Amino acid sequence: MDFSENIASAAALIRAKGARGMAFTGAGISVESGIPPFRGPGGLWHKYDPEFIELNYFYAHPERSWAQIREVFYDNWGGAVPNGAHKAVAQLEQEGCLHTVVTQNIDCLHQRAGSKHVLEFHGTLDKLLCTECGRRFGAVRELIAPERPSCPKCGGLLKPDFVFFSEGIPEDAFEGSFAAASGCDYVIVIGTTGEVMPACEVPREAKRHGAKIIEVNLQESAYTNSVTDIFLRGRAVEVMETLLRKVQACD
Repeated sequence: MDFSENIASAAALIRAKGARGMAFTGAGISVESGIPPFRGPGGLWHKYDPEFIELNYFYAHPERSWAQIREVFYDNWGGAVPNGAHKAVAQLEQEGCLHTVVTQNIDCLHQRAGSKHVLEFHGTLDKLLCTECGRRFGAVRELIAPERPSCPKCGGLLKPDFVFFSEGIPEDAFEGSFAAASGCDYVIVIGTTGEVMPACEVPREAKRHGAKIIEVNLQESAYTNSVTDIFLRGRAVEVMETLLRKVQACD
């Protein structure tokens, strides 16, 4: 089928009576907001050594780690705003088509676009976690500015509340994501290679429970020839805005 036929098929699946849907998003959905992917040509790991967000390195060299964290995540990404793909996902949720958004991203752009039920598989930039007392705080400038950010309550070292290398996935996000996948009728996969474990198993879990997979990607991924039912090739913004219009036209 060509693109227009695939879009029509995807819209019909989304609008099927009683269908429960979820979105599963990766770095590709935020590229058009100015946030580069981690991997691949032009990715962050071509410019930076990823050791600065390796957990043992962070504890051994918190000042060095925080200097890179500040530059990469808070200074460089600080001005990013939701794009049309994030907004289309939020609109599909508002219209009752999506019940959950599972994202591998830490940029909080889904929430800023208006999505309400977001499971952040890899955590979030918007919060800081005290490594001593376990309290969480908003990632405000006055807390992240010091060379070694410290907890205002106990003085312990603060870290961004996202998953570092060699760190486990938050239990609530892990369990919630797989529960949502096992109970949905379709998944819209957007902007992910399908290679990062264990997150990449979420759409496969949905497939094992009978869900249809709609994939939105510029290139084929690890999902395309294994679990994808409808492949929509293109940039996330263009495809998702087109899909939203098609879904709305089904009313």
